[in-house]
Amino acid sequence: MTLEITRRTLIGGIAATGLAAPAILRSQMLFTQYPFRLGVASGDPAPDGFVIWTRLAPDPLVDGGGVPMAPIEVDWVVASDAAFKTIVQKGKALARPELAHSVHVEVAGLLPDRPYWYRFNVGRERSSAGRAKTTPLAGADIAKLTFGVAGCQHYEDGLFTAYRHLSQEDVDFVFHYGDYIYERRSSPMPIGYDGLPRTFVRSHIGDEIYSIDDYRRRYAQYKQDPDLQAAHAAAPWWTTFDDHEVENNWVGSIDENDTPSGVFLLRRAAAFQAWYEHSPVRASMMPTGAGISMYRRARYGKLLDAHFLDTRQFRTDQPCGDGFEADCAGTSDPKAQVLGTVQEKWLDAALREKRARWNTLAQQVMMMRLDRRTGDEPQPTRNMDSWAGYLTPRERMLERCRGLGNVVVLTGDEHQNYAGELATAKGEAVAVEFVSTSITSGGDGQDKRRTDPQMRAHNPQLKFTNDQRGYLLCSVTPDRWESRFRVVDQVSRPGGQVSTRAVATVEHGVAKLSVA
Repeated sequence: MTLEITRRTLIGGIAATGLAAPAILRSQMLFTQYPFRLGVASGDPAPDGFVIWTRLAPDPLVDGGGVPMAPIEVDWVVASDAAFKTIVQKGKALARPELAHSVHVEVAGLLPDRPYWYRFNVGRERSSAGRAKTTPLAGADIAKLTFGVAGCQHYEDGLFTAYRHLSQEDVDFVFHYGDYIYERRSSPMPIGYDGLPRTFVRSHIGDEIYSIDDYRRRYAQYKQDPDLQAAHAAAPWWTTFDDHEVENNWVGSIDENDTPSGVFLLRRAAAFQAWYEHSPVRASMMPTGAGISMYRRARYGKLLDAHFLDTRQFRTDQPCGDGFEADCAGTSDPKAQVLGTVQEKWLDAALREKRARWNTLAQQVMMMRLDRRTGDEPQPTRNMDSWAGYLTPRERMLERCRGLGNVVVLTGDEHQNYAGELATAKGEAVAVEFVSTSITSGGDGQDKRRTDPQMRAHNPQLKFTNDQRGYLLCSVTPDRWESRFRVVDQVSRPGGQVSTRAVATVEHGVAKLSVA
């Protein structure tokens, strides 16, 4: 057992809650191992508060996390200073076994646009402290906003060194575009994009994941990483998911292996529950039989409206398979969907408001319609798992952006850095896109892939490429958007150093990139 409970404590808990209900294990309990081994996190900030998260898991890799199957009372506090001298909010929450003893506290009643610090206690055990920040009021004039963009953190491909560096940046929030975990079994001899063996760094525990216990164990393995914990503790996150939180290249009720949809949806339900259990998100995003209501919006005063999109749940099947294809007639399917009709209408209404100085579409898969030819192939090759496989909804999206002069698309998934301009079918540039590289996926990488000259020759809209690991650091003012491509020199060994590989800028009102 990982904790000690007296007979009197247990009987008292039962008496207090009624014999028909499970006992709430209260603070008299003493854990014999530290219960906050997965760290703390905050997310989904608002002008008056945010979500704070933790999960009790003294033995994270065993089923149940080493915690008895009963609700456990957890104390939490929020302070206005890092030393916790001034407590501004406090309370109790239940860590429920149905949710892997995770805790999602929706803190409210705070002041806008300022930092706060938080932590948890259970019994005599105290968590590490985290720092969160409320958003400005909707009508506030904001001089500057700085935030990070990160994702694609394959545990086996490298160390999470980039997160340690991100934790030391002064950011208002982090947007995580997805691929928080990878679902595949351990592969001690990974193969790189060049087809050659890549340096082995560390291994997944177990086989490919399917059950709720599998997914929980995989999250627990990732979340024990101290660099990832540091990034969570440093700033609030806006967390979304892509494909590997469930299964590679899934969309809707379809996986890549032609599993019957009813069977796949069982796996998806387990994956969604585990994602919720391990993410600092609000109770409104708790999964149901219909899925997760993941897309949402954050308003940072008059400066920025951030629209966090869902490009997986409502998408129609990829045309011509989900790889790189040439001459695929299915890309012009007029019935194709990426966001689905409800989410599209929600986004369209927001963009029509023209409320903020800038709009960002924070999403998962590339919107640029890149020609992926790497040699002398006669026809353009496109990625069917990106917006390039869905020309009709892509054109609708770009038409929505036309005339705004303030739309910046933020993307992940590609395991490379890209910066490019987005044009309608008529060739009019209406927005720009920044694609943030991976935290680890792809290994150390290099400055440029050997196929970069062909890629640049076939894609004049592409202004910058890079194949190293890292994150994006965005600084936004009323007149200028600046994105810094922060890269680390290695992830296969400890000690990777961070640097700025390039700085891309956009002036308000013109969908044109400048890269230095």
